[in-house]
Amino acid sequence: ELRLVRDGVPMRLWVVAVIGFWERAAFWGLTAPWQNYMQHCPFSGPEHPSGALCLGQATATRAYCAFYIFYYISPLLVAVVSDTFLGRYKTLCISVFLFNCGCAALTITSLPRYIFEGWGVLGLILAMGLIGLGGGGFRAVMVPFIADQYVESPPTLKTLKSGEQVVTNRALTLQYIYNLFYWVGNLGSLSWFATVFIENRYGFTLAYLITWVFMFIAMMMLFAGGKWYVKIPLEGNVLPKATKIMLCASKHRFKMERAEPAYQLEHYNRTVAWSSRLVNELTRGLKACRVLLAFIVFYVCFDQMQNNLVSQAGQMKTYDIPNDMMPAMNQVACILLGPIIQEGLYPFLHRRKIYIQPITRITIGFAFVSLSMLYATVVQHFVYSARPCYEHAGECPAMGPQFRPNEINVWIQTPIYFLIAAGEIFAYVTGLEFAYDHSPKDMKAIIQAVNLLLAGIGSMFALALTPIAHNPYLIILYACLTAAMTVTTIAFWLIFRKYDQT
Repeated sequence: ELRLVRDGVPMRLWVVAVIGFWERAAFWGLTAPWQNYMQHCPFSGPEHPSGALCLGQATATRAYCAFYIFYYISPLLVAVVSDTFLGRYKTLCISVFLFNCGCAALTITSLPRYIFEGWGVLGLILAMGLIGLGGGGFRAVMVPFIADQYVESPPTLKTLKSGEQVVTNRALTLQYIYNLFYWVGNLGSLSWFATVFIENRYGFTLAYLITWVFMFIAMMMLFAGGKWYVKIPLEGNVLPKATKIMLCASKHRFKMERAEPAYQLEHYNRTVAWSSRLVNELTRGLKACRVLLAFIVFYVCFDQMQNNLVSQAGQMKTYDIPNDMMPAMNQVACILLGPIIQEGLYPFLHRRKIYIQPITRITIGFAFVSLSMLYATVVQHFVYSARPCYEHAGECPAMGPQFRPNEINVWIQTPIYFLIAAGEIFAYVTGLEFAYDHSPKDMKAIIQAVNLLLAGIGSMFALALTPIAHNPYLIILYACLTAAMTVTTIAFWLIFRKYDQT
């Protein structure tokens, strides 16, 4: 009957979170200018966003989506290496090294000289490959690695300063760890503001150089603390056994209990090489994968921040604010809303012994993302209703080739990013926690990689939407995303709400 509270976390966990801070600072700092870097040309006009490669909106959006597809798919290979051969720490070291190489390639080939000589596109492709492989691997392995730093202890009775007796709880501790990790990461992503400002005033090269420095700091912190971090030892390669369990279950209509050693011995007089514990852990992992499958539409909506919403901002009056700075409001919103939810809302409910279970939290997050796409639809309607170009915002055919934004203030976009931020805190962070908690001990990086793979599938769907990602069809685009996310939210709650009860 005592109230549940989170346990304390060790200092090394905070240090690992700071490494995540520098990685997020590098990643968002270098990807923030990419849409402009790819879409626009250099010296396009006083009110036109700066650029470098002159690829156009549709091609730039396709390239951005293609990068994210690779960024989300490549971790599956890295995770297999991590969970079967190298372990999480060594895999992290290799990932940050590759990330640094990608930053170097991007910085050097963004020099005006190399852009003029035609090396910009090739350098971008090389950088995207290295950053996608290194950054994607970092994301897949860092998520379980930071939780590894918390050495689980049994529930402990504590007495607070108020005299109240409480009990520490592992689930609430994991929830706190991942909210902390996500909040610190968003703090690092404020580099978005710095890099887009520098890009706008001083050019892309200096902006990318700064992100290279961020990633170098992360690499040095990771290497220097090698003897301090908790490294969960590998207990052998469980993938062959896991594969055999899945094949065995597939012969029985994927009923996992039929793969139990006791069942196989009783009904088929067969002795199997795997344990009942591994079957149970794999069953929980498949349960997590089913829940994470619903995030595909979530990721399609999330991807809009890095491309189409940047272009939407470019169609409006920015008043000398770089249009690709607006999505940084999402990070600001996460930083503001994170403590309010984690340190305000949740403790308020916990004092009343109300504990919001994972499926409910994810559903709430999905609802916020649905509202964000609905608001984006309304904003696009206002853009198309404004002078001088109406449905051809930024490119009035009757007024010549000069870029002309419509007369509407870009800050009208702000609620979009706050709604998406609330969706991330409730849904995405809970998804990380759910995946870690339900994955087999020796397959935690693999399950997180599956989560990223689903994000890559979301980017593929976002890529499929590029034929209508231009004027005058953008209202239709955002309306379709609103409908898809709303249907997903309702279906998710109806299908998975029983998991909260168990």
